[in-house]
Amino acid sequence: MIREGNERNPQITHKIMSSIPSKGTKPELLLRKALWSQKLRYRVNYKKLPGKPDIVFTKYQIAIFCDGDFWHGHNWAIRGLNSLEEELEGYSDFWRQKILRNIERDNEVNSRLHSLGWTVVRFWESEIYADLDECVKTVREMVFDAKMNMDE
Repeated sequence: MIREGNERNPQITHKIMSSIPSKGTKPELLLRKALWSQKLRYRVNYKKLPGKPDIVFTKYQIAIFCDGDFWHGHNWAIRGLNSLEEELEGYSDFWRQKILRNIERDNEVNSRLHSLGWTVVRFWESEIYADLDECVKTVREMVFDAKMNMDE
């Protein structure tokens, strides 16, 4: 049975959600390919840093994350709702807690990276899809600024 009342069978939900990749996602690959085509060289899923950033420029200490709208609490904006709280009202307690913990962890990782002297950039998947060129421009400017600061 797929549904029990209004609830989906938890085993079905688990199977669907566990098949979603945590690295090498479509928006991440789009951004990586665009950066590579601009001759920007980087490391991927860098395990030596907190949070294992999706894209890392080690020389310039820039860590980039490509955050999924659903997983990191941005889905409400995509759906035209007023707030994250409004979005979470329709979620089960499990998903509400999971998303809130992801947001909390993102903030912790940002703080840890900042304290280590890293610049952190987070792009929403919807940003990457909507304006990849602007995301690439942002990264190029950050790399350029980091180069200039190194020369001083």
